[in-house]
Amino acid sequence: MDNIDKVRTFIVDNFLFGDGSFLKDDSSFLQERIVDSTGILEIITFLEEEFSIKINDNELLPENLDSLNNIDAFLKTKIAACAPA
Repeated sequence: MDNIDKVRTFIVDNFLFGDGSFLKDDSSFLQERIVDSTGILEIITFLEEEFSIKINDNELLPENLDSLNNIDAFLKTKIAACAPA
């Protein structure tokens, strides 16, 4: 299971009650009312724990966290930054 599949499973299980049939990779979590602001905090906690990263306050932006595509791109950047050289 790749990173985005792990995030999709978390979103579907925790916010969509197992029905992810309408969740697209570019669905805005906030605009489509998939999650609220508290839900975003849950997603942040999940990402930090699952991928062993630290999300800084200045990274708490829709561009990073408001869709599966955004999270996927953000994770790739964070994981690459944490990788040993």
